[in-house]
Parts: sequence; structure tokens; C-alpha cells
Amino acid sequence: MTSGIHHITLITANVQANVDFYVGFLGLRLVKRTGGYEDPRQLHLFYGDYAANPGSLLTFLVWQDGSPGRAGEGQVSEIGLAIDPASIGFWLERALRHQVKVEGTGQAFGETELRLRDPDGVVIKLVGANLPPLDAPKASDIPPEHAIRRIRGATILSATPEQTTAFISNHFGFRPAGRDGTTERLVSDIGDTVDIRDATGFWRGAPGPGSADHIAFRAPDAEAVHAVERDLAKRNSSLTNLHDRNYFTSLYVREPGGVLIELATDGPGFTLDEPLETLGSTLFVPPDAAAEAADIIALLPQFGLPGEERVVYRDLHYIHRLQTPEHPDGQTIVLLHGTGGNEADLMPLARRVAPNAVLLGLRGRSTESGVQRWFRSPAPMQFDQADIRFESGALEAFLEDARSAYQLDADKMTALGYSNGANLMGAALLLHPGLIRRAVLLRPVQVLKDVPAADLSGTAILIVLGQHDPYRGNGDDLAATLKAAGATVTVKTLDAGHALSDHDAPAIAEWLQAQAAAGPI
Repeated sequence: MTSGIHHITLITANVQANVDFYVGFLGLRLVKRTGGYEDPRQLHLFYGDYAANPGSLLTFLVWQDGSPGRAGEGQVSEIGLAIDPASIGFWLERALRHQVKVEGTGQAFGETELRLRDPDGVVIKLVGANLPPLDAPKASDIPPEHAIRRIRGATILSATPEQTTAFISNHFGFRPAGRDGTTERLVSDIGDTVDIRDATGFWRGAPGPGSADHIAFRAPDAEAVHAVERDLAKRNSSLTNLHDRNYFTSLYVREPGGVLIELATDGPGFTLDEPLETLGSTLFVPPDAAAEAADIIALLPQFGLPGEERVVYRDLHYIHRLQTPEHPDGQTIVLLHGTGGNEADLMPLARRVAPNAVLLGLRGRSTESGVQRWFRSPAPMQFDQADIRFESGALEAFLEDARSAYQLDADKMTALGYSNGANLMGAALLLHPGLIRRAVLLRPVQVLKDVPAADLSGTAILIVLGQHDPYRGNGDDLAATLKAAGATVTVKTLDAGHALSDHDAPAIAEWLQAQAAAGPI
């Protein structure tokens, strides 16, 4: 079968910086944006040439603000992109002008390479190679003679280089093409390469932003994929998984050194459900997640292509995310997740409640046993009072800075917290009167031991309790405390437990509508 690299999939922590680098700097085309097939609530971006040809595709799983990974043994460590050999100077000047990190030039296997780092630290090598271009982007500030031509190759770090070389050669159609020091080069029928570098004694790679997830090789059709699957089964290879990815059929297997390899068909391709002219302009959700499409869209981080509007994020006290609707109505809902959540967890709920509000999701800064929280809690229903007060002050400072940084109207701002997030907001309201004028607290409890004297007159609060929630009584206690401080408190008890239910959104929407009808507090 015809061999070659189909695509390479990596991980990014910053979708906007990623788009600016691969579209804005390198001049690739964004050819598809989807909810991931493994996890439809994860954004997956595909870059390539104008027609999204296999062999030009770099794809990214977006772990927005995720902890960095580490390139190491058992991973793809470097990506090579082919350019005209005479274009090295052009790209060096362009990299300096765009403030891209440059690690210098060098020679490998007789080719000149310009080594760069993308925003997540991935090594991108622009390689002067006499390979024919595929289909260059049509709209770019890069002259056609200097444009990225295709994927040149990838480097694999393997502690079992001989076995890795044999595996890729035997099953994916590559053949040995020389050695440079500790690196063995394999070449495909179409001329791209895989370099197997001996990584014996090197540190093991760790998944996360700045690392590669897998490398995909080409197959002409599904029958070729099934043939490789049968061959691997006969040889008792590592476990294989076959999937229909809609745009191609894929087989996944790990080679002896641990790198995840995909074998992907050339067709039907990304134009299956999107015209070539508008390729990459629409978010596609996997068919089996279509019923959740609205919630998925609310969860995914937003970005703008070069020249489009985008949010310029500020470095504030909390990791946060803004979600802006197509037609904003001036309202802002600040979201504080529950234990184990993150800044996006409550966005589907908030979008159902307020379709035209700007959503501002925050991520708690306390981590216990790997679980994200808002303040320390050494044991169930035991709360670190000093930490609550500290984080309440941080929340007040964040809201003040966010209003200025993002030009948010304080009078049209509502806080919405669930469980641990509602607990912090309830405490912060008492510790910092005037923090916010409207708040929705879902399944909260009273966490402050020494409640300060506070004047919450002019503050409207909705507390939503669960009839079967074991902590319901503690929520009633908080409601009484807030009322005693002068807040206008509405308590709704739903046929639910501590978890959120389908009844929460209608209850919140009804209360918000009543607040809007009543006018300023």
C-alpha cells in the first residue's frame, strides 16, 4: 500500500495562541474544528493545506489551561514541515518579526533545518526539502514560493529503536534510508520520513500540552486498514482499536517503544460534510453527541482566526474563561464550579438560563488529592476559615479587575455558584458586602464559623436546595444568615439531591426574569 504520514496529533493549552501560530505565522489553513470523538466536550482543531490533503495535517486536542506535558521517551518529539531549500532565510526573518522562539539552524541527513518552538514548546523544524507542494493556502501573507509544502517528517524517541524501526517498516510501508548518529531514518513511498532516535535512559514522556498524542500513517482505504489489523492480530501485537472517525477509518496500536500509532484512510476526507470553500468555518459535533450539541458548544473555548475579533485575556487572580454569545445583551454571569469541576462546567447550564449573557467561568485554586476546589477542607464539613477569608478577598479583587479588563457592567452582573463554589460565594458576600448585587447559590452550606456583621441590603440572592440533599439543612442555615444581614433571599427547594437536576435551569431562569422585570435593586 502507499505509505506516508497522514497527520500528527498534539496537545495545546492555549487555543488562541495555537491558532495564531499555525494559521497566522505558519500560514496553514484551519480545515476542521470538531468536538473530539473520544470526548465530544474537547475541542479538536485540524490544520493543513487548502484542500486538507493527508500528509499536510497537524491536529490539536485543546486542553485549555491544562498542566504542561513533557516530550520524552515513548513519544513523537519533533515535527518537520517541508519548505523550499531557498526559504530558510525568509522564515528566520519572519520568526524574528513575529517573536517566535528560534533555536537556530542545523543540518540533518543533508537537509538544512530551522528549529522553532510553538507556543506550547513543541519543536517545529522547517526543513529545506525538495518535495513537491500539496495544495498551498489561498489567503496568506506568505508568498507561494515560501509557503509550507507539507509534513516533512517526525522524530520518535524510543528506548527500543530496533523494534520500533522494524514495527513501522513491517506494518506501515516505510523503509530504512540511512543513519545520522543515534537516529535511524525511515522514508515512505511519497518521500516523507520518520526518524527513530535512540532514547535509552531518556526520561519518559508525559501527556499534556506541549506533547504529541499520536502519529497517523496513511492507508488508501478501509480494506487496507482491516488487512493491517488482521496482520497485527496474527502476530500477537499490542491491543488494537478500530474506529470510524467519519472523515476516515482509523486503527490505533502502540508500537514496541510506546508511541501511539494510528492508521487512517485517505478518504472520505473533511469535505464529506463541508464545502471546500468554507472548510473549517463551522464546528462539527460527532453524530452520537448531536443531542448535546448546544451544551458542547457552550463548553468549548472560543477563539478568533487572524483578523477576527477575539478575547485578549488578562493575567488575573484566577484561571478563567469568557464565553461570548453572538448577540450579547449586556448581562454577565460569573460561574463558580463545584468540587472537582473547572471553569467551563457550569457554562451549559448558564447558557440555557441566559442565552445572550457573557459567561465568565473561574477555576478554583485549591487542590486536594488532585481535586479542584475553592478553599481547603481537611475533612467533610470542616472548612479552613483562614483559607475561606483569603480566597474571598481574592474573589473580590478578581471581580474588580475583571470588570475593568473586560468592560463588564457591574450592575448587570450575576454570580452563579454550585456546591463548593456556592459556599465560597456565600461566604464572600458576608465578608465583602457589595461584592455583587445578584447571586444564585445552588446546594450551598454555611461555611463561616464567625459571621461578621454585614449589611447586604440591596443584594438579591436565590438559593436552590435539593429536597433529598443530605446537606439541605445547612443550606437553610445560610439562607437565614443572609436574610439576617439584610439580603433579599428567595429559597427554592427542588425534587433533587445534591447533584444538579433538570429542574435547576427553569428555576434560575424564572428568578432572573423576575429580577429583570423588577429593575435595579
